[in-house]
Amino acid sequence: MMFVGLDIGGTKTAVSLGSGDGSIRRKQSFPTRGKPEEVLERCALIIEAYKKEDDAIRAIGISCGGPLDSEKGIIQSPPNLPLWDDIEIVKYFEERFGIPTFLENDANACALAEWYWGAGVGSSSMIFLTFGTGLGAGLILDSRLYRGVNGLAGEAGHIRIADDGPMCYYKKGSWESYCSGCGISGLYKIATGQERSAKEVCALADANDPAAKKVLEESAAKLGLGIALLIDLLNVERIIIGSIFERSEHLFRSIMEEVIEKEALQTSRESCTILPSGLGDRLGDMAALGVARDGYQRSTHNA
Repeated sequence: MMFVGLDIGGTKTAVSLGSGDGSIRRKQSFPTRGKPEEVLERCALIIEAYKKEDDAIRAIGISCGGPLDSEKGIIQSPPNLPLWDDIEIVKYFEERFGIPTFLENDANACALAEWYWGAGVGSSSMIFLTFGTGLGAGLILDSRLYRGVNGLAGEAGHIRIADDGPMCYYKKGSWESYCSGCGISGLYKIATGQERSAKEVCALADANDPAAKKVLEESAAKLGLGIALLIDLLNVERIIIGSIFERSEHLFRSIMEEVIEKEALQTSRESCTILPSGLGDRLGDMAALGVARDGYQRSTHNA
Protein backbone atom coordinates (compact mmCIF):
# COMPACT_ATOMS: atom_id res chain seq x y z
CA MET A 1 0.00 0.00 0.00
CA MET A 2 1.73 3.18 -1.22
CA PHE A 3 1.23 6.82 -0.29
CA VAL A 4 2.60 10.18 -1.40
CA GLY A 5 3.61 12.77 1.18
CA LEU A 6 4.12 16.49 0.53
CA ASP A 7 6.01 18.41 3.21
CA ILE A 8 5.60 22.09 2.31
CA GLY A 9 7.88 24.43 4.24
CA GLY A 10 8.86 28.05 3.95
CA THR A 11 12.23 27.23 2.41
CA LYS A 12 11.92 23.67 1.10
CA THR A 13 9.26 21.34 -0.26
CA ALA A 14 9.75 17.57 -0.24
CA VAL A 15 7.67 14.99 -2.12
CA SER A 16 8.01 11.42 -0.88
CA LEU A 17 6.70 8.06 -2.03
CA GLY A 18 6.35 5.61 0.82
CA SER A 19 4.46 2.65 2.17
CA GLY A 20 2.05 2.19 5.03
CA ASP A 21 4.84 0.90 7.26
CA GLY A 22 6.63 4.24 6.98
CA SER A 23 9.45 3.20 4.66
CA ILE A 24 10.28 5.83 2.03
CA ARG A 25 10.97 4.51 -1.46
CA ARG A 26 11.60 7.80 -3.24
CA LYS A 27 12.05 11.44 -2.25
CA GLN A 28 12.63 14.66 -4.18
CA SER A 29 13.12 18.11 -2.66
CA PHE A 30 13.27 21.59 -4.10
CA PRO A 31 13.22 25.19 -2.79
CA THR A 32 9.75 26.60 -2.12
CA ARG A 33 10.14 29.50 -4.52
CA GLY A 34 7.86 31.31 -6.92
CA LYS A 35 4.08 31.46 -7.02
CA PRO A 36 2.05 28.75 -5.26
CA GLU A 37 0.85 27.50 -8.65
CA GLU A 38 4.46 26.93 -9.71
CA VAL A 39 5.23 24.96 -6.55
CA LEU A 40 2.11 22.82 -6.98
CA GLU A 41 2.94 22.14 -10.62
CA ARG A 42 6.42 20.99 -9.67
CA CYS A 43 4.96 18.69 -7.00
CA ALA A 44 2.49 17.32 -9.55
CA LEU A 45 5.25 16.49 -12.04
CA ILE A 46 7.08 14.54 -9.34
CA ILE A 47 3.88 12.68 -8.42
CA GLU A 48 3.32 11.83 -12.09
CA ALA A 49 6.77 10.23 -12.16
CA TYR A 50 5.97 8.28 -8.99
CA LYS A 51 2.69 7.07 -10.53
CA LYS A 52 4.60 5.62 -13.46
CA GLU A 53 6.65 3.64 -10.96
CA ASP A 54 3.70 2.57 -8.81
CA ASP A 55 0.18 3.26 -10.06
CA ALA A 56 -1.44 1.95 -6.87
CA ILE A 57 -0.97 5.11 -4.79
CA ARG A 58 -3.88 5.12 -2.32
CA ALA A 59 -3.70 8.68 -0.95
CA ILE A 60 -1.74 11.93 -0.92
CA GLY A 61 -0.94 13.57 2.41
CA ILE A 62 0.11 17.20 2.83
CA SER A 63 1.86 18.63 5.88
CA CYS A 64 2.11 22.41 6.06
CA GLY A 65 2.34 25.13 8.69
CA GLY A 66 -0.91 26.83 9.57
CA PRO A 67 -3.23 28.53 9.46
CA LEU A 68 -5.14 26.13 7.27
CA ASP A 69 -8.54 24.46 7.02
CA SER A 70 -8.00 20.72 6.95
CA GLU A 71 -11.71 19.97 6.40
CA LYS A 72 -11.93 22.15 3.29
CA GLY A 73 -8.36 21.41 2.21
CA ILE A 74 -7.28 25.06 2.07
CA ILE A 75 -3.95 26.65 3.04
CA GLN A 76 -4.74 30.06 4.54
CA SER A 77 -1.81 32.48 4.43
CA PRO A 78 0.88 30.87 6.62
CA PRO A 79 3.43 33.50 7.73
CA ASN A 80 6.31 31.49 6.25
CA LEU A 81 4.58 31.15 2.86
CA PRO A 82 3.97 34.58 1.30
CA LEU A 83 1.37 34.57 -1.51
CA TRP A 84 -0.20 31.31 -0.26
CA ASP A 85 -3.57 32.92 0.36
CA ASP A 86 -6.55 30.51 0.44
CA ILE A 87 -4.91 27.91 -1.78
CA GLU A 88 -7.30 25.02 -2.46
CA ILE A 89 -4.51 22.49 -2.44
CA VAL A 90 -6.59 19.35 -1.80
CA LYS A 91 -8.91 20.19 -4.69
CA TYR A 92 -5.90 20.78 -6.97
CA PHE A 93 -4.39 17.33 -6.44
CA GLU A 94 -7.68 15.43 -6.33
CA GLU A 95 -8.79 16.94 -9.64
CA ARG A 96 -5.41 16.33 -11.23
CA PHE A 97 -4.89 12.74 -10.12
CA GLY A 98 -8.22 11.42 -8.85
CA ILE A 99 -6.44 10.32 -5.66
CA PRO A 100 -7.89 11.11 -2.20
CA THR A 101 -5.83 13.96 -0.72
CA PHE A 102 -5.63 15.12 2.89
CA LEU A 103 -4.17 18.21 4.60
CA GLU A 104 -3.00 18.72 8.17
CA ASN A 105 -0.96 21.36 9.98
CA ASP A 106 2.59 20.29 10.70
CA ALA A 107 2.06 19.62 14.42
CA ASN A 108 -0.86 17.27 13.74
CA ALA A 109 1.07 15.60 10.94
CA CYS A 110 4.09 15.03 13.17
CA ALA A 111 1.85 13.60 15.89
CA LEU A 112 0.46 11.08 13.41
CA ALA A 113 3.94 10.07 12.25
CA GLU A 114 5.22 9.58 15.79
CA TRP A 115 2.09 7.60 16.66
CA TYR A 116 2.33 5.32 13.64
CA TRP A 117 6.09 4.84 13.42
CA GLY A 118 7.98 6.73 16.13
CA ALA A 119 8.04 7.21 19.89
CA GLY A 120 4.24 7.01 20.13
CA VAL A 121 3.84 3.48 18.76
CA GLY A 122 1.56 1.42 20.99
CA SER A 123 -0.03 4.36 22.81
CA SER A 124 -3.69 5.31 22.63
CA SER A 125 -3.20 8.86 23.91
CA MET A 126 -0.20 11.10 23.29
CA ILE A 127 0.82 14.67 22.59
CA PHE A 128 3.50 15.79 20.17
CA LEU A 129 5.13 19.17 20.88
CA THR A 130 6.99 20.69 17.94
CA PHE A 131 9.43 22.87 19.99
CA GLY A 132 10.95 24.22 16.75
CA THR A 133 10.65 27.69 15.25
CA GLY A 134 7.37 27.86 17.14
CA LEU A 135 5.52 25.68 19.63
CA GLY A 136 2.51 23.68 18.52
CA ALA A 137 0.91 20.47 19.72
CA GLY A 138 -0.64 17.51 17.92
CA LEU A 139 -3.13 15.57 20.04
CA ILE A 140 -3.82 11.85 19.70
CA LEU A 141 -6.71 11.14 22.07
CA ASP A 142 -8.45 7.78 22.37
CA SER A 143 -6.58 6.46 19.31
CA ARG A 144 -7.49 9.27 16.92
CA LEU A 145 -6.19 12.69 15.98
CA TYR A 146 -8.16 15.40 17.76
CA ARG A 147 -8.58 18.50 15.57
CA GLY A 148 -11.17 20.54 17.47
CA VAL A 149 -14.26 22.30 16.14
CA ASN A 150 -12.34 24.53 13.72
CA GLY A 151 -9.21 22.42 13.32
CA LEU A 152 -7.38 24.66 15.79
CA ALA A 153 -6.90 22.22 18.67
CA GLY A 154 -3.36 22.01 19.94
CA GLU A 155 -2.33 25.67 19.75
CA ALA A 156 -0.50 25.22 23.04
CA GLY A 157 2.12 27.81 22.23
CA HIS A 158 -0.50 30.55 22.63
CA ILE A 159 -1.18 29.69 26.29
CA ARG A 160 0.03 32.42 28.63
CA ILE A 161 2.70 30.99 30.89
CA ALA A 162 4.27 34.19 32.29
CA ASP A 163 3.61 37.92 32.64
CA ASP A 164 6.39 38.90 30.26
CA GLY A 165 8.97 37.56 27.82
CA PRO A 166 9.82 37.77 24.13
CA MET A 167 7.03 38.60 21.70
CA CYS A 168 6.09 35.22 20.21
CA TYR A 169 2.68 33.98 19.05
CA TYR A 170 1.14 37.46 19.21
CA LYS A 171 1.90 38.17 22.86
CA LYS A 172 4.63 38.34 25.45
CA GLY A 173 4.55 35.60 28.04
CA SER A 174 3.10 32.91 25.77
CA TRP A 175 4.45 29.38 26.17
CA GLU A 176 6.03 29.82 22.75
CA SER A 177 7.84 32.88 24.14
CA TYR A 178 9.94 30.49 26.24
CA CYS A 179 9.87 27.13 24.47
CA SER A 180 10.65 27.69 20.80
CA GLY A 181 13.39 28.96 18.55
CA CYS A 182 11.73 32.37 18.60
CA GLY A 183 11.52 32.32 22.39
CA ILE A 184 15.04 31.12 23.12
CA SER A 185 16.54 33.66 20.70
CA GLY A 186 14.42 36.38 22.27
CA LEU A 187 15.36 35.45 25.81
CA TYR A 188 19.04 35.51 24.90
CA LYS A 189 18.69 38.94 23.29
CA ILE A 190 16.91 40.29 26.38
CA ALA A 191 19.71 38.92 28.56
CA THR A 192 22.70 39.97 26.44
CA GLY A 193 21.54 42.33 23.70
CA GLN A 194 22.97 39.90 21.13
CA GLU A 195 21.20 38.10 18.30
CA ARG A 196 21.67 34.32 18.44
CA SER A 197 19.67 31.43 17.02
CA ALA A 198 18.36 28.77 19.39
CA LYS A 199 20.91 26.35 17.94
CA GLU A 200 23.70 28.81 18.76
CA VAL A 201 22.35 29.38 22.27
CA CYS A 202 22.34 25.61 22.90
CA ALA A 203 25.92 25.38 21.63
CA LEU A 204 26.95 28.24 23.92
CA ALA A 205 25.28 26.50 26.86
CA ASP A 206 27.22 23.33 26.06
CA ALA A 207 30.36 25.49 26.21
CA ASN A 208 29.30 26.73 29.69
CA ASP A 209 28.35 30.24 28.62
CA PRO A 210 26.58 31.64 31.74
CA ALA A 211 23.98 33.70 29.87
CA ALA A 212 23.05 30.84 27.54
CA LYS A 213 22.79 28.39 30.44
CA LYS A 214 20.50 30.75 32.35
CA VAL A 215 18.27 31.21 29.29
CA LEU A 216 17.91 27.47 28.79
CA GLU A 217 17.26 26.89 32.48
CA GLU A 218 14.34 29.32 32.20
CA SER A 219 13.14 27.65 29.01
CA ALA A 220 13.35 24.21 30.64
CA ALA A 221 11.38 25.40 33.68
CA LYS A 222 8.64 26.84 31.47
CA LEU A 223 8.64 23.64 29.41
CA GLY A 224 7.97 21.68 32.58
CA LEU A 225 5.26 24.09 33.69
CA GLY A 226 3.38 23.81 30.40
CA ILE A 227 3.74 20.04 30.26
CA ALA A 228 2.40 19.74 33.81
CA LEU A 229 -0.70 21.61 32.68
CA LEU A 230 -1.16 19.24 29.72
CA ILE A 231 -0.66 16.19 31.94
CA ASP A 232 -3.31 17.37 34.39
CA LEU A 233 -5.72 18.40 31.65
CA LEU A 234 -5.47 15.47 29.21
CA ASN A 235 -4.00 12.57 31.26
CA VAL A 236 -2.06 11.12 28.31
CA GLU A 237 0.32 8.16 28.20
CA ARG A 238 3.14 9.95 26.40
CA ILE A 239 4.35 13.41 25.52
CA ILE A 240 6.85 13.47 22.67
CA ILE A 241 8.96 16.55 21.99
CA GLY A 242 10.72 17.35 18.74
CA SER A 243 13.35 19.60 17.23
CA ILE A 244 15.26 21.63 19.84
CA PHE A 245 14.47 19.23 22.69
CA GLU A 246 15.24 16.18 20.57
CA ARG A 247 18.68 17.61 19.66
CA SER A 248 19.56 19.02 23.10
CA GLU A 249 17.58 16.95 25.60
CA HIS A 250 20.42 17.05 28.14
CA LEU A 251 20.01 20.83 28.49
CA PHE A 252 16.30 20.58 29.39
CA ARG A 253 15.46 17.22 30.94
CA SER A 254 16.43 17.58 34.62
CA ILE A 255 14.89 21.01 35.24
CA MET A 256 11.80 20.12 33.21
CA GLU A 257 11.25 17.00 35.32
CA GLU A 258 11.75 18.89 38.60
CA VAL A 259 9.00 21.33 37.68
CA ILE A 260 6.65 18.59 36.45
CA GLU A 261 7.10 16.67 39.69
CA LYS A 262 6.23 19.79 41.66
CA GLU A 263 3.29 20.93 39.53
CA ALA A 264 1.48 17.91 38.06
CA LEU A 265 -0.90 15.55 39.82
CA GLN A 266 1.04 12.50 40.96
CA THR A 267 -1.12 9.76 39.45
CA SER A 268 -1.32 11.48 36.07
CA ARG A 269 2.38 12.34 36.15
CA GLU A 270 3.44 8.81 36.92
CA SER A 271 1.30 7.47 34.06
CA CYS A 272 2.95 9.75 31.49
CA THR A 273 6.30 9.16 29.79
CA ILE A 274 8.10 12.10 28.20
CA LEU A 275 10.26 11.23 25.21
CA PRO A 276 12.21 12.96 22.43
CA SER A 277 11.04 12.44 18.86
CA GLY A 278 11.73 8.92 17.69
CA LEU A 279 11.96 9.90 14.03
CA GLY A 280 14.55 12.69 14.23
CA ASP A 281 15.50 14.23 10.89
CA ARG A 282 13.04 11.95 9.05
CA LEU A 283 10.03 13.43 10.85
CA GLY A 284 9.01 15.96 8.18
CA ASP A 285 8.88 13.35 5.43
CA MET A 286 7.18 10.80 7.65
CA ALA A 287 4.66 13.40 8.85
CA ALA A 288 3.25 13.92 5.36
CA LEU A 289 3.02 10.15 4.83
CA GLY A 290 1.25 9.91 8.19
CA VAL A 291 -1.40 12.36 6.95
CA ALA A 292 -1.93 10.20 3.85
CA ARG A 293 -2.21 6.98 5.86
CA ASP A 294 -4.56 8.53 8.43
CA GLY A 295 -6.79 10.05 5.78
CA TYR A 296 -6.95 6.82 3.81
CA GLN A 297 -7.83 4.79 6.91
CA ARG A 298 -10.55 7.23 7.92
CA SER A 299 -12.04 7.33 4.43
CA THR A 300 -12.13 3.55 4.05
CA HIS A 301 -13.49 3.06 7.58
CA ASN A 302 -16.32 5.54 6.94
CA ALA A 303 -17.11 4.19 3.48
